[in-house]
Amino acid sequence: MDVADLGLPVNVPSTALFTDQYELTMLQAALKAGTAERRSVFEVFTRRLPEGRRYGVVGGTGRVLDAVENFRFDADVLRFLKERNIVDGPTLEWLAGYRFGGDIWGYPEGEVYFPGSPVMRVEGSFAECVLLETVILSILNHDSAIAAAASRMSSAAGDRPLIEMGARRTHELAAVAASRAAYVGGFATTSDLAAGFRYGIPTVGTSAHAFTLLHDHERDAFRAQVDSLGRGTTLLIDTYDVAEAVRTAVEVAGPELGAVRIDSGDLLLVAHRVRQQLDELGAHGTKIVVTSDLDEYAIASLAAAPVDAYGVGTQLVTGSGHPTCSMVYKLVARAESADPKAPLVPVAKKSSGGKTSVGGRKWAARRLDADGVAEAEVVGTGEVPAGLVDRQLLVELVKSGEVVAREPLDAPRDRHAAARANLPLSATQLSRGEPVIPTEYVQGRSGS
Repeated sequence: MDVADLGLPVNVPSTALFTDQYELTMLQAALKAGTAERRSVFEVFTRRLPEGRRYGVVGGTGRVLDAVENFRFDADVLRFLKERNIVDGPTLEWLAGYRFGGDIWGYPEGEVYFPGSPVMRVEGSFAECVLLETVILSILNHDSAIAAAASRMSSAAGDRPLIEMGARRTHELAAVAASRAAYVGGFATTSDLAAGFRYGIPTVGTSAHAFTLLHDHERDAFRAQVDSLGRGTTLLIDTYDVAEAVRTAVEVAGPELGAVRIDSGDLLLVAHRVRQQLDELGAHGTKIVVTSDLDEYAIASLAAAPVDAYGVGTQLVTGSGHPTCSMVYKLVARAESADPKAPLVPVAKKSSGGKTSVGGRKWAARRLDADGVAEAEVVGTGEVPAGLVDRQLLVELVKSGEVVAREPLDAPRDRHAAARANLPLSATQLSRGEPVIPTEYVQGRSGS
């Protein structure tokens, strides 16, 4: 049985109100004007990466598909809209039968992206597409930010596993989404049981300082934990004196002790001292796990330390300083009439302040050099150049309203590892810099 099918309080009966009011008022006006059924193309993209980031990571695509399927205006939602006088009667009638029946294409989850990349393309009538703006952006902006932070951290960690443990540092529902995005970005496990239940992510956890403080002596706490969880457990050793705790831990559990966790102090210095002490006590196989406000920079600084795993919380679930990707959802093409055969016309916002956009229904491809390393993100309209046909990035996610691209969570996780490996080596540098490859635009007709 797929545990995701069981549901949890993290799911909601409908995603229809995960939207902004102006989407419904635009719908009402378009219905009255007779333009609501014009075929339209919306695209999700970002004009720039967060400062200092070399690449972005697509996160949340699977959650978007769930949200689109669940975008339904049930009786309670319609009653709310009516009581608040948010839209008129004809619009309420239209919403009562709403089902997204269009097409969605996008970068597959786990893929990397760059400024201008059409991360997602939503096609259908203006009415059915415009309503999805906020829910799509809220998911992609949040999950992609977490996945990007996770990717930087997993790159810094190398082969050492990472534990996601940020549930207590964010909203309870955001924590579940963050755990999922972190797994896509390279984390191995989570402490959040809701994420484990909902998405099948491996879960871990043993004890906090409160458990040690509960007992009269640290030895009593260690004995209780080992008696309950076995010698392979992880003992927290920094409640009092670290050196004394290591000695006691090995006396209680023996050299078969699974791991010790360090949650404070100079982690680099303490890790070296603990490793030396463990080895002197014969606990050569006991691993060292470090936690305590880690981010990618702290993880990189511990590369030479005898650390076996990292636990990350606050910095991960807040995007390590960049909690959003600033993705936008823009109309880039629309038909001249409601006639299904009417050709698409490119449209674009023209304004100052760096908020301009490029009109037209776009494709995207990644050009590789002779060694198979990415050298440019190519975005264009019209015909795809012959040399890039096999390098196209967008895949079909929803066809005529039906989801066609569901996949297990390990698929985007593996995809991200492969995509990151195909970037230039400088992509994994933590120093500030421009996007690791440039975005090139190929202008042509919009396509219909």
